Amino acid sequence: MTATLPTATTVAAPSAGRLLRDGAIAAVLAAVATAAVAAAGQAAGISLDVAGAPIPLAGFAVMTLVFAALGLLIAVALRRYAARPRTAWIRITVVLTALSFTPDLLADAAPATKALLMTTHLIAAALVIPAVARRLR
Repeated sequence: MTATLPTATTVAAPSAGRLLRDGAIAAVLAAVATAAVAAAGQAAGISLDVAGAPIPLAGFAVMTLVFAALGLLIAVALRRYAARPRTAWIRITVVLTALSFTPDLLADAAPATKALLMTTHLIAAALVIPAVARRLR
């Protein structure tokens, strides 16, 4: 007589493809949002000049996409190597978001410009961090 022991079912972690897809969608939404917020700030009279040179509106979108892509690389690495990738992702990205304020605070720009720049960082983080965290276990 043989006995069959029930096996525990494990919930498979979402695929890297879904992580990258959802992260890319969030990155594009964040890029559009940061450019829109910058445009709204400019329309409200906030200068986009840093050290006497204007930041083009497209620059907000491009830099958001670049740093979101770097974040996705971090997420993929955490998915593979971290024991708790979601927790690690949230901790790392919150710290990186806080550190991203440093150049803004040190910039040769008006206080309103600095506040607008930091606001765009927060908007991008608010869109990308949770979207990627949902795909990490």
